[in-house]
Amino acid sequence: MRILFWGSPEFALPSLRVVAAGHELVGVVTQPDRPAGRGRRMRESAVKGAAVELGAPVLQPEKARGDEFLESLSKLRPDLSVVAAYGQLLVDEVLALPARGSINVHASLLPELRGAAPINWAIIRGHELTGVTIMRIVREMDAGPILHQAAEPIGSDTTAGELSDRLSALGAEALIETLHRFESGDVTEEEQDHDRATYAPKMSRELARIDWSLPASEIGCWMRGCDPWPAAWTELEGSVELEGSVVQMFSPSLPASEVVRGPAAAPGTVVGADPREGLIVATGSGAIQVGEVKPAGRARMQTAAWIRGRGVASGDRFR
Repeated sequence: MRILFWGSPEFALPSLRVVAAGHELVGVVTQPDRPAGRGRRMRESAVKGAAVELGAPVLQPEKARGDEFLESLSKLRPDLSVVAAYGQLLVDEVLALPARGSINVHASLLPELRGAAPINWAIIRGHELTGVTIMRIVREMDAGPILHQAAEPIGSDTTAGELSDRLSALGAEALIETLHRFESGDVTEEEQDHDRATYAPKMSRELARIDWSLPASEIGCWMRGCDPWPAAWTELEGSVELEGSVVQMFSPSLPASEVVRGPAAAPGTVVGADPREGLIVATGSGAIQVGEVKPAGRARMQTAAWIRGRGVASGDRFR
């Protein structure tokens, strides 16, 4: 088949390579180059870099719509559009342009977790199982008929970054099967149970702030679900510089019960700061052990190193 691929981040790369290996890749649509990093230098998407290596035509519209853009797509004569984390909603005229329509690689078991950040929210909400869905794209977000699904367990210490890597590979495998069904004429479409739909809104730095009044288990899910981005964060009270008070936190675990003794401390209070035992913080219910931190302006490090450097001590409080 002649396939037009849409995608931007690294998550989409295995699916792009599947299309290029087994079909005619007529073009790739990806997000425009954007300024990134401290130097704000222009950076291309991961998909653009791979597409250039593959020798595929690359389109980078600010908005994937309009007569001029549609004319560019028409010249490519795609049989099918395959979308994987492109970053924009596609209008009806774009979806209908390929002869066989448009399909999407979505990182959840739809109808659960429709939206921009299903991987993060699967972990934040404590799900034990997620997966990928290949679906036909319709106007309503992630509501199209299901063509194929594959499940993936979520471990108790899985981070969003780790889960993204696994679902990226699983999505490519599911795409292989789906494209084979298209070619053999054996595609079946199953309508979603819309009453069971849940949503996974876009993540942001503001959303990732730690609420210490939550139970320790829920805070642990937040830390893992925001690792590596947008990174769960908090502020250390009493810091001399306001900007220097921000601390990102990673690698949570529940400490042994005998470690946390004595009267209950207010949520956010450091109840343990020992290089051997690590950083332990009181929460709304229980306490949580933090294995890694990234203080403002510094690299991600083990909490033992931060404690030895007198970055935090027992009795300090995060807010």
